[in-house]
Amino acid sequence: MLPIYIHTMLHTLNRGATDNFKTPPGDPVAAARRFQIVITAMILVLLLAMLLDVWTGQADVEKTVTPAVVLQVIWHHVSGNREHFQIPYADSIVWQIRLPRAVAATIVGALLALVGTAFQCLLMNPLADPYTVGVASGAGLRSVTVILLGGASLLSGYAQPVAAFVGGLLAVATVYKLAYVGGRASPHTFLLAGTVVGAFFWSMIPLSIMMSSQAGENREIRVMSALFGSLAGIGWHRLYLMLIPAVLGSLILIRYSHEMDIMATGEEMAAHLGVNTANFMRRTLAIGTLLTATAVAFVGIIAFVGFVGPHIARRLVGPRHSYLMPVSALVGAVLLIMADWLARVFLNDLQVGVVTAFFGIPLYAALFRKSILPQSSGS
Repeated sequence: MLPIYIHTMLHTLNRGATDNFKTPPGDPVAAARRFQIVITAMILVLLLAMLLDVWTGQADVEKTVTPAVVLQVIWHHVSGNREHFQIPYADSIVWQIRLPRAVAATIVGALLALVGTAFQCLLMNPLADPYTVGVASGAGLRSVTVILLGGASLLSGYAQPVAAFVGGLLAVATVYKLAYVGGRASPHTFLLAGTVVGAFFWSMIPLSIMMSSQAGENREIRVMSALFGSLAGIGWHRLYLMLIPAVLGSLILIRYSHEMDIMATGEEMAAHLGVNTANFMRRTLAIGTLLTATAVAFVGIIAFVGFVGPHIARRLVGPRHSYLMPVSALVGAVLLIMADWLARVFLNDLQVGVVTAFFGIPLYAALFRKSILPQSSGS
């Protein structure tokens, strides 16, 4: 799989994949109108997906916890009503268990899609995502280390996110150092170095699993969730911890939209237009690492959302990043909510990372096939 992965990325890059990221000329009014329609539709789809995720579950519970009851419970808490809810266990199921899980899926899916969009532009390759450059594997390994050492509750609950950020930053720094050749780090060498560094961190997974099996059942479950991604058991307290880095990092990344449009014209042209490309690359990688580490620290490693989300969004609104970034975030949120819904309702609460990989791999294979067709037809 690794040689194919490297070949596909490099072949796509060599074919001039930057064309996928350039903002084409067109009617700006029509583009803005299309964006407004798409963003409105995606918000509605997201709300419906969240309602479906919170409502459905075990058959006997579904009969009582109807969509109307779900909305009543939410309004009961949002409005500050202190009166005892009529159906106590419905309040517990909706507000304490399912709604935090749906909100977490929304946040994490949006983060991964935002980072995927930024990295695909930065590396000028449609196959780039938070895992291509080794960020997720480095963050995941440090997060697992904190769990094994029993330090997850340190730093007011921020021990895992901090460790994950340090691990992701270390991975990116290593990739950058390896890729820095001839006074610059080209996308070509960066992808190669990211794949190698990511593979090294992933090779530590069997060791983590072996150590977790000796650390007690509770830690073993948490380690497996961190490695394969799981939204089970997340509560409001962890959501509040997640919000600060998620919101700040997302706002900063979205503010880079104009510079991303310029970077999409090519590194030399961007430098000619006044963008400090090396500095922009470092800033984007740092913010992307922060957002990926936040996602990994709280819900574990969830693959392919950051890869698939930008592709769908690009088809909906085109490559202009001021439109692409928010739509990509919404698409990523919907994708992860639906994946978690499938895992929870139909697959006995399987780790959601397994589900996203199951649906993401065929798309990756399709892009791989698309990238080699011109080569085979020309030979």
